[in-house]
Amino acid sequence: MSISKHIDPEVLIREGRDKRHAHHHLFGGDPSRVSHPYNARYGTESIPKFKIPSKGISAEAAYQLIHDELDLDGAPSLNLASFVNTWMPEPAQKLMMENLSKNLIDQDEYPMTQNIHMRCISILASLWHAPSSHQAIGTATTGSSEAIQLGGLAMKRLWQERRKAEGKSIHEPGPNIVMGANAQVALEKFARYFEVECRLVPVSVESKYRLDPKRAMEYVDENTIGVYVILGSTYTGHYEPVKEMADLLDEYEARTGHSVPIHVDAASGGFVAPFASPKLEWDFRIPRVVSINTSGHKFGLAYVGVGWIIWREKQYLPKDLIFELHYLGSVEYSFSLNFSRPAHPIIAQYFNLIHLGSAGYRAIALADLKNARLLSRALERTGWYTVLSDIHRLKSDGLLAKAVVSIDEENAEVYEDGLPVVSFRFSDDFRQKYPEIEQRWIQVLLRARGWIVPNYELPPELESIQILRVVVREHVVETFVDRLLADIVEITEDLINRSSSSHALDTLGHHHNRRTDHSKLGRMEQGSGSQPSGTYAKQC
Repeated sequence: MSISKHIDPEVLIREGRDKRHAHHHLFGGDPSRVSHPYNARYGTESIPKFKIPSKGISAEAAYQLIHDELDLDGAPSLNLASFVNTWMPEPAQKLMMENLSKNLIDQDEYPMTQNIHMRCISILASLWHAPSSHQAIGTATTGSSEAIQLGGLAMKRLWQERRKAEGKSIHEPGPNIVMGANAQVALEKFARYFEVECRLVPVSVESKYRLDPKRAMEYVDENTIGVYVILGSTYTGHYEPVKEMADLLDEYEARTGHSVPIHVDAASGGFVAPFASPKLEWDFRIPRVVSINTSGHKFGLAYVGVGWIIWREKQYLPKDLIFELHYLGSVEYSFSLNFSRPAHPIIAQYFNLIHLGSAGYRAIALADLKNARLLSRALERTGWYTVLSDIHRLKSDGLLAKAVVSIDEENAEVYEDGLPVVSFRFSDDFRQKYPEIEQRWIQVLLRARGWIVPNYELPPELESIQILRVVVREHVVETFVDRLLADIVEITEDLINRSSSSHALDTLGHHHNRRTDHSKLGRMEQGSGSQPSGTYAKQC
């Protein structure tokens, strides 16, 4: 049992402090207060942790106090668990700082900011082959989570209008939405928050850990408002087959008369597929795709805080979801969940679009995929790991071509399409030889070296399989991959050679469960929420 379950570190700190005379009314011994790291130098008193102080401190002292506390966070560049971009060039940061105080909703006050917003929408509509980039309609969002809610709401409202026009009930049995069990939790949130039955389609090894369109059709009926199809599974980076899903829904409509639309969750793939896999049909080239969302702060390469949703035409965004606002002297229109919204993330997105252009985005996407292939191949060649993602594997027609003539292995289009994600696990042979070694120890020991690489279970029906996952972002270059691989190899070898340390590692694996004075601060007790259904709820 972990020692942290018997000893409270906060109590040890409190009891270990120098004892002061009772008449010294000082606050240093109070665990509910925080001390400035340089208070002895500047004569700064400690301040409350959980209440507003009665007297403030200087701006410089406040900065230093918060800065030093945040130094204890993990390094963003070593956070290989996240899809979120962590770097932008200095001119972009300068633009963001210059516009930090602007509110996007104030369209009359900041007309050029609104023009930039509309330009981004038009650019994305064109990038995703909308019938007319001028007729497409869309909006910036806080991220893909908000965008997914809007896409689902529009499909639900259109289904309700259709049912009413046919004289049918919208309540019995009520609407449902279909998605793979590998979906990110934001998709399931839409269903629960907006009272839509969530129909999760189990995934399998044969379906490549993603939605199986044929199996999905077993869940579709006249009350299905739409199908969420994911362009880039958060588990393994696989693209779900949008075209195959659309073809099956076309056949279903021809047979039954029920039209079921598709919303593509391209949170990550929306800024990868158009540049790395331009021939892949997944977007508005497919008539059944009515809306697409993406995260500008992932492979759109902006800082966190910007997502996008685009509808192929105005008819797919019901009018009663659009609010006409008579606000601050002008008439404005709003159809996002938030009202006030910072403008600087949108400005950062526009900076990237004009700074990088298609050629720049393509170069970055191809470099990311190349480095992901490098890590994938290297891991498999150890013999200790099996890679579940497929972006390093040749397409079936590519294999045939290689049997005849040599192919260019740097050409991304000869490989399976997907995100630059490497999902891997212990190989069957390794697990058979070393059953006492737990895969989660790799995550813990990598974290001890600064790397953040998550280890977690696959969706329902595959939850017995645990995987480690690395997201290869722009800064993960070959030298970075080399250092990461060296650490993985060294850690694995050490575990093989010193398996007797398993008890110590088991203790280490629980280090993150230690209790602090923040442990109960506004947090839910275990069991306060509903039981998980298996949708992806880790960071992404």
